[in-house]
This record gives sequence, C-alpha cells and structure tokens, in this order.
Amino acid sequence: MSAPAAESAAPATAEEVRGWIADRVAYYLQRPAAEIDPAVPLTEYGLDSVYAFALCGDIEDALHLSVDPTLVWDVNTVDALAAHLSGLALGR
Repeated sequence: MSAPAAESAAPATAEEVRGWIADRVAYYLQRPAAEIDPAVPLTEYGLDSVYAFALCGDIEDALHLSVDPTLVWDVNTVDALAAHLSGLALGR
C-alpha cells in the first residue's frame, strides 16, 4: 500500500482538516477512513507512538504548523485535532 500524499493540497477548512486527519490515521492503521469515528480516541484504534509521531510530521508538512510530538496524545480524537489545528491556523 503506498502512502497517500501528505503534502498534496493543504486542507483549508475545519471539515477538510478533519477528513485529512481521518485519511492519514486510516492509512497508518491500514483500514478504510470510513471506519475512523472522529469522536473516538485514536489510542482505541491502536495508534501507537511511532504513527502518532509520523502523524505530527504529516501535520507540520501539510498544514505548515509547528506541533509538539505529543499533540496526538494530548488532543486525541480526529474531531479534537481538527478543532485544535484549525484554531492554530487561524492564530497565525
């Protein structure tokens, strides 16, 4: 399975960010994005520290935001991440 482009067109709206995060999580977990409930903590899906760290790198690359490597543990659902990242983007 090849990785979907983490750096293609950057998501602009909170809804696009939410979909983008779900797609990245689904890729790392090797499951369809439709199976990722945006309100469920990512640890419940088995997202481990290696993939959480990689997701933070994807966020930095695609959204051009500097994030702490522990972000995925602190803000641990797709919905919460989308809201947090949208807030960071607005604060630039």
